[in-house]
Amino acid sequence: MFSELIRRVESATPTGRDRALDALRALAIGGVVLGHWLVTALVADSGTVRVASPLRDMPYLAPASWIFQTMALFFLVGGKMATSSHATARARNITYGRWLGIRMARLFQPVAVVLTIWTLVAAVMLTLGADLATVNALAKLVWSPLWFLLVFAALTALTPLVARLHPGWPLATVAFVDLVRFGLGGPAWIGWVNLAAGWLVPYCLGAAWARDRLRDRATGWALLLGGAAATAALVLWAGYPASMVGVPGARISNQSPPTIAAVAFGLAQCGAALLLLGPLRRVLSRPAVWAFVALANLSAMTIFLWHQTAMIAVTALGLLTGQTLPGLHTVPDSPAWVLARLAWLPAFTLALLMCRAAFHAHEHRRHEGPRHSTTTPEQPQSC
Repeated sequence: MFSELIRRVESATPTGRDRALDALRALAIGGVVLGHWLVTALVADSGTVRVASPLRDMPYLAPASWIFQTMALFFLVGGKMATSSHATARARNITYGRWLGIRMARLFQPVAVVLTIWTLVAAVMLTLGADLATVNALAKLVWSPLWFLLVFAALTALTPLVARLHPGWPLATVAFVDLVRFGLGGPAWIGWVNLAAGWLVPYCLGAAWARDRLRDRATGWALLLGGAAATAALVLWAGYPASMVGVPGARISNQSPPTIAAVAFGLAQCGAALLLLGPLRRVLSRPAVWAFVALANLSAMTIFLWHQTAMIAVTALGLLTGQTLPGLHTVPDSPAWVLARLAWLPAFTLALLMCRAAFHAHEHRRHEGPRHSTTTPEQPQSC
C-alpha cells in the first residue's frame, strides 16, 4: 500500500517542481506545531484551566525557541510563491482581482470551519457552566495563531506593490520603531507597525528569490552570519530577550509585536534555508522522502489550524481521569515536566491525525485560476 502511494505521489509530481520549497514549508509547519506543543501548558488549577509556559520558570530553555520559531520561513516561501504566481497570472492576462480572490479563498475557506466549530464549542462550554476564564484561555489558544494568516493575506494582497521592494526598507522601519519605543520612550502602540514591517522583510526576500536574485551562496552566508551576529549582539548588549517566542509576564516579547532581534533572527533562518536548498533537493529526489513531504504539504493548513485543538482535546480527555497528569495538567517548572510533555507528543500527534481526517477536505476544494508551475493538480497553494 505504501509503495503504491509513493509511486502515485512521484508520478503526479511535475518534472520542474522545486521540492525544496515544500520541504521548507514542511519544516516551518513542524516547527510551529512542536513549538506550541512544547512551550504551551494547560494547567488545571482549582476547577479552571490556565495557560503557562515552561520558558517562564526555566529561562535556560530559551535556545529551544531558536529551533521552533520558524515563521520567517513561511514568509520567505510565501513571498516567492506569491510573486511567481502573480507573474504567471499577468502573463496569462488574468486580472489582479481574480488572482487575489483565488488565493484568498484557498487561504480562508479552512479558517471558516475552525472558527465556526470553536464558536459552537465555546458556546456549549459556557452553557454547561464552564468557567469563563477557562473558555477564554482555550479559545485564545486556537484563535490567536490566526494573526499569521491575516498578516500573510495582507502581504499577499500587496504583492504587486512590494514584489520589488528591497528588504532593507522594512528592516530599517523595524529598527526605527524599536528605537522610538525602547530608546526614546515612545508609545507602546507604535510597535505594532512592526507586525507588518517585520514579516515584510522575509516576504521581500522571497520576492527577490522569485526574481532569481538570491542564487549566490554568498548571499545565504551573509544572511546567516550577519543575522546571527546581529541577533547575538541585540540579546547580549541591547537587552532583548533570548527567547524568540513570547513568554508570559516578560517585559519585552520578541514576537508581540516583532522586534529587530526577531527580524535579525529571521534573516539568519532565511540564509540557512537558502544554503540548504541543494542538500534538500538531493534528499527529496528519493521518492519515499518526497512522498512524506508532499503529503505533509497537502495538509499544511489543516495541521496549522487544528494542532492546538489536538492538544486541547488530549488535555480534556486527561481531565476525565480525575487525576492531575504530569506534563499535561501540571505546572511547567522543572525538567521533569519537559520529559513528561515529550511523552505526550505521540498522543497529540494521533489527535491531530484525527483532526486531519475530519477536516482536510476543506483544504482541497478546487478553484479555477492560475497555478504556479510548482503546484501539482492535487495540491492547492497555501503559501
